[in-house]
Amino acid sequence: MNSWSLFLVSVLLSACAHAQTSGILRGNTHQPVTLEEAVSTVTPGSIVVIGENHGFKEHQAQQVDIMKALRARGLRVSVGMEFFTYTQQSLVDSYRAGALSEADFLKAIQWGNPSYDYYRDQALFPNMSEGAQTLALNAPRSLTGKVSKNGLDSLTDEDRTLLPPQFSLGRDSYKQRFLSMMPHLPSPAAGERYFAAQSIWDDTMAWTATEFIVNHPEQVLVIVVGDFHVQFGGGLPDRIHARAPHVPVVSFSQVNTLGLSDDDIAGEIAPSPTEGPRADFLWLGPAQSLVM
Repeated sequence: MNSWSLFLVSVLLSACAHAQTSGILRGNTHQPVTLEEAVSTVTPGSIVVIGENHGFKEHQAQQVDIMKALRARGLRVSVGMEFFTYTQQSLVDSYRAGALSEADFLKAIQWGNPSYDYYRDQALFPNMSEGAQTLALNAPRSLTGKVSKNGLDSLTDEDRTLLPPQFSLGRDSYKQRFLSMMPHLPSPAAGERYFAAQSIWDDTMAWTATEFIVNHPEQVLVIVVGDFHVQFGGGLPDRIHARAPHVPVVSFSQVNTLGLSDDDIAGEIAPSPTEGPRADFLWLGPAQSLVM
């Protein structure tokens, strides 16, 4: 049986096997597992990447549950946040140390939407007394905004110092999936610019994450990030593997099933013929977005 036939069989099996519309499934077999089983193979020196739809209380609760399950296994858990840029790490440190109030911290980092209520518990989860940290992972918005508007060639030498070392664009299959999500691009050049900005996000987060875990191999780093960065491994997981092939990565994709039929869910969680499973684990469940 060729690879395409195997893929079709896997899709058909997943459509039949996913029967449940909530809970955790293995990404490759769609068999249900407990949270404890899902985190059972995570060891110190690993990175756990959790993909979310922004601004859902249910997703926030699931993320904290994953962190608690890791801590219950005796692991020291640090947390990396997509919403914080790495140039703001000193502000994050001051906030976590109690030297900066939450209101002053959010003002200093120019927090916008969604509400910080969705991310406070994750940001405050690391136990600083045991050496765990809250990490600012992402690239400065001024950098990605400039690239989105004018392209990589518009960056000055000073701008380029903000790029991660040995920066590279994401892989082609990821690029094609990214562009397919934007059918009304004003021009092909715009698509190239937008993907370059997306790649900066991914590669910067991979750089800051791997730098941390290499220097803190006794810990586990949990990353909270938008789900597209996680899906099918093409974004953040791929860049982590490229920068630190020896670092184990476990990925979760949180799938909002609200209003979806069984067929819709089967389509959402089906593996890609080119990129494989959507994630190592799929956490299915209805989630209701509240007022931002």
